[in-house]
Amino acid sequence: MRTFSLLKGMPVYEKNGNLLGEVCDIVIQESGKVSHLLLLCKGLISKKLKIPINSISSFGKDGILLENKELLTKYTGEATEYTMFHDKALIKKNALSQIGDQLGLLDDVYFLEEVGTIIGYELTDGFFTDITQGKRVIRTPHPPKIGKDAIIVSVTKLRGGKSYDEVSELPK
Repeated sequence: MRTFSLLKGMPVYEKNGNLLGEVCDIVIQESGKVSHLLLLCKGLISKKLKIPINSISSFGKDGILLENKELLTKYTGEATEYTMFHDKALIKKNALSQIGDQLGLLDDVYFLEEVGTIIGYELTDGFFTDITQGKRVIRTPHPPKIGKDAIIVSVTKLRGGKSYDEVSELPK
């Protein structure tokens, strides 16, 4: 399981050791799955390429290995795709429960890197609340409903910050 914040800035290498660039974002489909990583390629003109998540050979602690760089394609935001920071950004978007309760602002996502399934959302209520109470993690088995102004998530377990919580600490 990974979070986007752990992947951001991670180098991506070809299997022969050539550095291709670094992860700058993730692409999330309307179905609630992470389908691609966005790669920022260095050069005279920096460009964004997308990598299908199912074509990645391995996710290491210090880098990502790609089997074949031929799988890289130029990123163009599509109507059914969302990202954390770029086109149709989700970061800091309001998260609501399915009954309309305000849960917080989206700060990060937890997903299974091999298949791209999002299994949780990290929410914030602001800097001071995060310090005093901790961030909350919502685990959900169902995909979100992503609207223009908010994300509707199915709340099954709401955790974070307390010693008795199921998810008392965020992964490092």
